[in-house]
Amino acid sequence: MIPASQLTSLGIGIGIAVSILVLVRKNHLMVSHAVWWLTVAAASMAFGAYPQLIDRIGSVLGIHYPPTLLIVIGMGFILIKMLTIDLKRSEQERQIRALTQRMAVLESELYDVGLSRQDSTAGSISDSIP
Repeated sequence: MIPASQLTSLGIGIGIAVSILVLVRKNHLMVSHAVWWLTVAAASMAFGAYPQLIDRIGSVLGIHYPPTLLIVIGMGFILIKMLTIDLKRSEQERQIRALTQRMAVLESELYDVGLSRQDSTAGSISDSIP
């Protein structure tokens, strides 16, 4: 009989995996981001199916209470994910700033072209009036 804690962890991992696959299928989540979350789901299922795995890893690393290793690893991954999000956001802000500047230059050029057309049109209209 599988303990309830293992079933819970397996259920969470399966739930995350199914949710991510649905989001990718509906094109709400990019595949590159889905890989990260599918890895989280796989880790959750692995630790749920084999809880002694975290005990072995903890004893190899010299940790006296191995479940805290999951918390530390989880927080580390959250920090890494936050850093990657900030890096991506910074890149997007640079791109938006560059696009805004390019758009301003193009609008200025269009405005200048519009003024020169008005000047040439105004001159031809005034020339034709007696």
